[in-house]
This record gives sequence, C-alpha cells and structure tokens, in this order.
Amino acid sequence: MSSIQIITLQMEEAYQAHFNALRERYFPAHANYLDAHITLFHHLPLEEPAIAATLADVARRGPLTLTVAGIVNFGKGVAYRLVSDELQLLHQQLQQAFDPWLIKQDRQALRPHITVQNKVTSFKADYVHKTLLEDFVPFDMRATGLQTWRYLHGPWKALTVFPFQK
Repeated sequence: MSSIQIITLQMEEAYQAHFNALRERYFPAHANYLDAHITLFHHLPLEEPAIAATLADVARRGPLTLTVAGIVNFGKGVAYRLVSDELQLLHQQLQQAFDPWLIKQDRQALRPHITVQNKVTSFKADYVHKTLLEDFVPFDMRATGLQTWRYLHGPWKALTVFPFQK
C-alpha cells in the first residue's frame, strides 16, 4: 500500500453527478477509474497526523463558492476552469501549514479545474472542447468540504471527509 495521500475539494452532490456524467461520456473507459474531482494537493504523507488536524481545523469554515468560469483544452484533454478567491486563500493557508511535506508540484499556485477528458488525441480533445463550448454558460457551485484519498498508483481509495461546518 502507498503511504501517499491526495487532498481534494468536495463539491455539491448535484455537480458531482454532473461532472461524473461528463467523465463517463468523454473520458476513455480504460482510464476512467476516478470520479470527477478538484485536486488541491497531489502528494502528502499519509502517516502525518498534523495534516488531518489542519484539515479538521480549516473545515470549521463555511462552504466555498466556486465559479465554473470556462472550458480549457489542454491538448490531450478538456477541463472546466474554476475561479474562487476564497479557494486561493484557503490553498495558500494549507500550503503554509503543509510546507515541510510539499513536493514541487504542490508548492505552485493553484489552478483549480475539473478534468472531464484526458489521455486522448488532440483531435478528440478539440472536438469535445468545441462541443462543450456550444452551450456553456459560466455558473457557480459550492465546495462542501475537503477529502483525503490514499493513492494506489492509479485508483484512489477514499479515506476521510472533512465537511465545511457553517
């Protein structure tokens, strides 16, 4: 078993179902073994109790509002771009708390997104990007908590949910 954990932002159930359905439709079936997610940290030690304590502490805040602001074609796939000043501040706070354990990727500025297609040709990504843009209108959704996952060299195993309290 891996000793690495991933931290994601939990979204409202209706939007979780919406983005899962988009992944079912556009993600290659052989590579679609995760639900839609918003990754905050990719590689933290699982055994470090200070991480869970920090997540429990910051979860005392209320839900965050995220604006689903656009759709991005990143060459081999498509993702929905998220915007939230509140989320950026929360991420910076967590980066400070997790500083001793951060890898280079997790030290970078957060570019929040939800990937609905990956590991495809640029032709397929272009097609899906254009298709999704046809009726896209920006909208808001709520983030309802933080979640930890054990990384299993591909799939993830859900560990703990820290729901936002207020």
